[in-house]
Amino acid sequence: MRAAVKLKKIPSPLMKVVKKVIISSKMKGEKNMEYIVKFAEGFIHLFKTGANTFIDWMGSIVPLVLMLLIAMNTIIQLIGEEKINKVAQKSSNNPFMRYLVLPFLGSFMLANPMVHSLGRFLPEKYKPSYFASAAQFAHTSNGIFPHINPAELFIFLGIANGIEKLGLPTTDLAVRYLLVGLLMNFIGGWVTDFTTSFVEKQQKVKLSKEVNLES
Repeated sequence: MRAAVKLKKIPSPLMKVVKKVIISSKMKGEKNMEYIVKFAEGFIHLFKTGANTFIDWMGSIVPLVLMLLIAMNTIIQLIGEEKINKVAQKSSNNPFMRYLVLPFLGSFMLANPMVHSLGRFLPEKYKPSYFASAAQFAHTSNGIFPHINPAELFIFLGIANGIEKLGLPTTDLAVRYLLVGLLMNFIGGWVTDFTTSFVEKQQKVKLSKEVNLES
């Protein structure tokens, strides 16, 4: 009532201005509320989409990953860890074995991050290069062998989703990703040999080229 009395005492030109200000403030308040509501709806929708994706994976990707992990553990038990370790030791002799065969087989059989444990059979000089190559194999082989790095499978699935929308098969993409990765990961590991040598000179250190399993 007091507010109404005060508004009546205001001259008519000012009255129009006051009414416009009140109306505009109400409109701004309503718009702000709309933004808040839309943000809340979008926030909830994000988690609903994630939940739906997870449920979809429970009927496709997750069982596949579990079965592959079981199969790999079974193979390792049948072959024996000692034989796998011997292969790793022999792989330190040349770049082709160090940065192509060893990280590929290691990522396939041991998955990420255990593939990096095979680096202990390499000389200190080549450990950085092996890590660089193995880390990349955990991604490039993940499309066709999702058990290798299931935590980051969304990277491949994000690209594959676009391929599916075009009506194209994702298996072709996964195979091409694997083949390109074989070459590029090998090159990446080999190039890291040269960068390691450069850092050695820069820091005035000398890394051993002999295998030391106690280190």
